[in-house]
Amino acid sequence: MGGQKMKILSCSSNEPLAEDIAKYVGVPLVERNLTKFADSEFFIEILENVRGEDIFIIQSTSKPANQYLMELLITIDACRRGSAKRITAVMPYYGYARQDRKTGPRTPITAKLIANLLTTAGADRVLTLDLHAGQIQGFFDIPLDNLHAGVPIFIPAIQDMHDSKNPLMIVSPDVGGVVRARALAKRLDAGLAIIDKRREKAGISEVMHVIGEVEGHDCVLVDDIVDSAGTLCNAADALIKEGATSVRAVCTHGVLSGTAVERVEKSAMTELLITDSIQATEQARNSNKIKQLSVAPLLGEAILRITEDRSVSSLFDMVFPRRA
Repeated sequence: MGGQKMKILSCSSNEPLAEDIAKYVGVPLVERNLTKFADSEFFIEILENVRGEDIFIIQSTSKPANQYLMELLITIDACRRGSAKRITAVMPYYGYARQDRKTGPRTPITAKLIANLLTTAGADRVLTLDLHAGQIQGFFDIPLDNLHAGVPIFIPAIQDMHDSKNPLMIVSPDVGGVVRARALAKRLDAGLAIIDKRREKAGISEVMHVIGEVEGHDCVLVDDIVDSAGTLCNAADALIKEGATSVRAVCTHGVLSGTAVERVEKSAMTELLITDSIQATEQARNSNKIKQLSVAPLLGEAILRITEDRSVSSLFDMVFPRRA
């Protein structure tokens, strides 16, 4: 640490990830008491001195998003009132990121509201992973570092699981994810295909058209979020119908709502790789098809570089060994 004053504090959304990050950085987690009263109000008491410290608060605002967001805001306020020198909100998963624009009259831009709340609470900077929409970076008037799991985490994983002689094809499950998929395809020297979803008539299920030649290829679907898993599973079916020899998927944030895990288990996908940006449910951990990769080394390295005022953007091209 070179004498730098830095501490890591965990809220409750993903304590195993926070512990792994602290272990990578080489400091213990800050001791704190987090209490929930009978009326569901939260109260946090930090049990160590944070005056003059560089504080990193680990909290994904995943389900229940409102609870975890409020925890984070209260913790930021506690650190600010404790005279922390700098407060960084480390949000491996940035909740409400899909509400990044007005979708109709009198609708909110909640991702911008969250940015305002974090800043008002006292955050000096934000560290996050694979924002759903890049423009969210512009919602902040404080520094924001948006890391990407693609090259550091998924490149070695894809190389490990592609052990056949069939050519590799990276597939974007929708037009909006083409940039993400193209970047991986370029690094892997693989082909690129796109799923074009169309609903011909109201009330008629979506039809998936595959743009690109996937016959005889091992396909890997790439996305930032897997929520209901409907799009991924339907895309896998479409790829198999077009002659793909196998279909796997890599997604940074495993939201996996409702019956998503069951849907993945019954799908044509051979494997779904997610990261631990969101703590996996027991059902997801017990799944035969879902595997979780750790982003602790990536986030830990970013925290060290922020503390030491070194470049964070160079992490985009650094490859971390696969670690489940």
